[in-house]
Amino acid sequence: MTATIQPHESTPKLIIKGSKHPLKGIVRASGAKNAVLPILAATILCSDIVTLHNVPQLQDVITLTDLLCSLGAKVEINGETVIIDPRGIDNIRASHELVKLMRASILVLGPILARFGKAEVSLPGGCAIGSRPVDQHLKGLEALGASISLENGYVHAYAPQATAKLKGGLVMFDMVTVTGTENIIMAAVLACGVSVIENCAREPEVTDLVKMLVKFGAKIEGIGTEKLTITGVQKLSGGEYQVMPDRIEIGTYLCAAVLTHGDITIENCEPEHQEMLINKLRKTGALINVGKDFIHIVKDSSPILPVNIKTAPYPAFPTDMQAQFMVVNALANGSSTVVETIFENRFMHVEELARMGANIRVEGNTSIIAGVKSLSGAEVSSTDLRASGCLVIAALVAEGTTTIDNIYHLDRGYAKIEAKLSALGADIKRV
Repeated sequence: MTATIQPHESTPKLIIKGSKHPLKGIVRASGAKNAVLPILAATILCSDIVTLHNVPQLQDVITLTDLLCSLGAKVEINGETVIIDPRGIDNIRASHELVKLMRASILVLGPILARFGKAEVSLPGGCAIGSRPVDQHLKGLEALGASISLENGYVHAYAPQATAKLKGGLVMFDMVTVTGTENIIMAAVLACGVSVIENCAREPEVTDLVKMLVKFGAKIEGIGTEKLTITGVQKLSGGEYQVMPDRIEIGTYLCAAVLTHGDITIENCEPEHQEMLINKLRKTGALINVGKDFIHIVKDSSPILPVNIKTAPYPAFPTDMQAQFMVVNALANGSSTVVETIFENRFMHVEELARMGANIRVEGNTSIIAGVKSLSGAEVSSTDLRASGCLVIAALVAEGTTTIDNIYHLDRGYAKIEAKLSALGADIKRV
């Protein structure tokens, strides 16, 4: 495998000098992290070479391609193009050493089981932003005929012995789960017979996975809805596929434009994915023009207006944008609330924003924000991926210099963020 990015040997930091100058210019969004990871896992199902385009250059991509290689695949990474040859995959065990690096590694469970009739995948463990159990994944696989046991920290899954293939069945999720939906979709495409999956996650990233599977030969009806009907096929082919743009990266730059009273055009967009966020940003006083594949946002010198938000599954306000929008409210002219309904521990960035002068009080799953006139530079730590994005855009408008450590979180989800922000006028460097 050849790759263009490698893990950092040291622990780098970002140093950002705040500025009163607005961000201006054009920035191109990268491919979506949350779409490419299940798509990479889905290549396990394919019988020929898969070429993926618009792949973001992120550490999470390296982690999952390393996992594919450990299973026997051949992977070549050339910039934003990744070529996977899954034909040599012969290992059904996804080791703890690789799975522990990223929770999304659980996505290989469904494809391995579907292809080989058995799988051994390490449990991914806990997560800083809250509990994300895999019980819905396992219940879904059992509904497709799998026998499941947990031994020594590993999920051991077996298809029925008679066929060594999963069988079609009815899967009803108790709760909306994105990775659970994706795992069961991938398991069902090679199952014998028809599977019906209800209460599916409708996130665009799930739809992108389904489109890729259909292009390579899967039979799936109900795309983009809460109910999917999947007729199993003998095999999937290979081919080429282009990953959707990253709506969370796009949203982060939109919030940065509002905070800096900037004028930004974001290219490589699918604006329909941003409808809820765009509606909220317009309420802050921003002017937003949407084209077929771009978003243009302008925020004039008038005060930012506070906007209440409540996270919920798509198409509602995304939990992955909660931290970034909180910064917008922290500098708004008035008070607002942010309610988090997805993860029980996703306000860890509040303490770091308070170090920069934000006035935020947390009561249960609600943050009450009293807007302040300015933030001040400080030494802060990122606690998770989206908290990292929130601290970066807060630092852009803070008075003085902000140093952000633990930015390995940032590298998991934002490709070339220093270069992109610098091109818009930010003073940001990695040390």
